[in-house]
Amino acid sequence: MVTEFSPIRIVSPAEFDPGTAQTPGSVRLAAVAPQFGIQSALWGGLFEVKPGARTGIPHHGEQQTIAYVLSGICAVRWGVRGRIRARAKAGDFIHVPAFLPHMEINPSDSEPFHWVVVRSTSTPIVVNLPDDTWP
Repeated sequence: MVTEFSPIRIVSPAEFDPGTAQTPGSVRLAAVAPQFGIQSALWGGLFEVKPGARTGIPHHGEQQTIAYVLSGICAVRWGVRGRIRARAKAGDFIHVPAFLPHMEINPSDSEPFHWVVVRSTSTPIVVNLPDDTWP
């Protein structure tokens, strides 16, 4: 039995909150966040990029990000002018250091990719850089 003083909080998919900071080309849904009455030093949620789409170029300020790829394949760009690339597939973990500009690209024409994301502060920091930051 869960009471209002229960230290464990379960947030079901119907409750996930899209009202969190966003980057063009993707959707973030908050699941472990202050708006659910969860007092935590971390933020957790889901991230999706539709087939054939790419995100803008954000960084996350002082936050470190850990992501687990639930489904799909994504290409990640970073570095000087976004020249460094790597691919991650379902089952992989991704670590994005603080202040690192990056972009996610979905190379699939038919499958979205989904990540579980955990950030090192309780509210997400999203700094969207201008689209012309990289060619």
